[in-house]
Amino acid sequence: MATLITRRTMLSSVAAAGVLTAAGMSPAEASKRKPPHRPGTPVTVTIMGTTDLHGSVFNWDYFKNAEYDDKARNDIGLAKVATLVEAVRAQRGREHTLMIDAGDTIQGTPLAYYFARIAPITRSNIHPMAAAMNHIGYDAAALGNHEFNYGIPLLRTFADQLDFPLLGANALDARTGRPAFAPYVIKTVKVEGEQPIRVGILGLTNPGIAIWDKANVEGKMTFPGLVEQARIWVPRMRAAGADVVVVAAHSGATTSSSYGDALPFPENASTLVAQQVPGIDAILVGHAHQEIPERRVVNEATGREVVLTEPLRWGMRLSLVDLSLVKARGRWTVQKVTSSVLNSNTVAEDPHVSRLLTADHHKVVSYVNTVIGTCTAAMSCATARYEDTAALDFINLVQAQAVRAAIAGTPAATLPILSIAAPFYKDANIPAGAVSVRDVAGLYIYDNTLVGITFTGAEVKAYLEKSAEYFKHVDNIGPFTPDLLTNAVTPTAPNGTPDYNYDVMGGLDKALTYDIDLALAAGSRIVNLAYAGVAIDPAAEFVVAINNYRQSGGGSFPGVTTAPVVYNAQAEIRQLIIDWVTAHGSIDPSAFAKVDWKLVWGGTPVGIIG
Repeated sequence: MATLITRRTMLSSVAAAGVLTAAGMSPAEASKRKPPHRPGTPVTVTIMGTTDLHGSVFNWDYFKNAEYDDKARNDIGLAKVATLVEAVRAQRGREHTLMIDAGDTIQGTPLAYYFARIAPITRSNIHPMAAAMNHIGYDAAALGNHEFNYGIPLLRTFADQLDFPLLGANALDARTGRPAFAPYVIKTVKVEGEQPIRVGILGLTNPGIAIWDKANVEGKMTFPGLVEQARIWVPRMRAAGADVVVVAAHSGATTSSSYGDALPFPENASTLVAQQVPGIDAILVGHAHQEIPERRVVNEATGREVVLTEPLRWGMRLSLVDLSLVKARGRWTVQKVTSSVLNSNTVAEDPHVSRLLTADHHKVVSYVNTVIGTCTAAMSCATARYEDTAALDFINLVQAQAVRAAIAGTPAATLPILSIAAPFYKDANIPAGAVSVRDVAGLYIYDNTLVGITFTGAEVKAYLEKSAEYFKHVDNIGPFTPDLLTNAVTPTAPNGTPDYNYDVMGGLDKALTYDIDLALAAGSRIVNLAYAGVAIDPAAEFVVAINNYRQSGGGSFPGVTTAPVVYNAQAEIRQLIIDWVTAHGSIDPSAFAKVDWKLVWGGTPVGIIG
């Protein structure tokens, strides 16, 4: 797969192992059989971990049809991770290492989508992520929330393809209340001349699944809190003989929730687990897409430190947790825990993974580059966060038309239709001329489905006020750079508002228009809100096209979870857009693009330096 391994190939697997190996010791020497263990001396066990791989096998951007690259020089994919893993095994000794993952594996790239929807996996048609992870030799993986995006049957098929267990101590069968997946696994690490070390791995997933994938899991599974279930299972693991307990938790470390009080359990609870549940040595954190080389949290009951680490996302990093154990009174005891991360951009892709999955990769490349229509003028999302763009108008057009067609002949058909869209991907661009599946998919990178709800005019305004919290208060009309206007997530502001939690709204047959006044406090910024040129009536009723993530509570927008639902056929929005272009043949932005909203200060448009 030459096109995928051309950049930074100066480090082969062997060379990478040499970099990681202690000075003066070759990889071959490092991997030789260890001499018998001397009683009383420490033994080190290394747990390697990934998380939020999101369908990334190769260092490839399917939306750009090029190698993945960014300004931080991050590389992605399991093929890179595989090289790091083999180097660590060569250095530390394969028999003293384990490999785990903290979830979100089978969703997130066109590769993942292709094998879920275009050519769904079967018993004989293995998922590329399963093939790659089996080849690498994972020992366990926690369930992520995105594992449920394509429904439980496909998830079960994926699980059956793995040579290791998917763990979910807080993914319970709704009928029995028992774990629907294995809650934990205990792995044996051999020590020459001694009894083995037993490493327990507990898997915890995100309670938000009950909201975000309600249509797939309601009545089938429940998802209680991480702390609550860890309190049950950690003592059981210790009683079963675990000398070490490591948690793979698909839950961030910030103790925050995107769904507010919609659930009694926090979305990001890894720190709480470390603080409140005794008996845990380390936690591999997932879900938040953050880089945490090492964070130490003191357990409130024992006073012992618990080490947390998170390896960013997409295979950009590999976490290493080193546990030093000493045998005392006939049992191994953890004396010291440290963690760190390795960067995937320091190594070449593993040639074995490349050969194994080249054919699958080329199938997807061919699919996403299929031309399905044309566009009369280019549409870009580069500025969609802070100014009205034709690209988001197009998403809103497709969504609103789909809902209108679906509710024809129902009482809701007489209501005016609005639609909501967010700037998911800044690099999304529909070019002038030929348009491919890849171009369209870039506009909508998530596997959300379309829902139709009803809102009053007052609820429309409240929703927009929530969205406008994305922006900062400013003291004049500028001009400003975008980072001075938004509360967006950045490397220096990891707890900011994600771009996908900024929504714009537009009307189908008649325009919905509004200004966002940044001279005003959050909660009172939406001014001049009008429908068809007339100030909106707070009591008026509208049908609103919205995605399932938002309608189920994602982002904690007001009114959505209790709003009447008039349409929910679980049609994927991205596929609706692809189907629209295929059916119409041509996109003409002049037919639908209009300025529905703008940023102002005291009524005067804000100046923006792009």
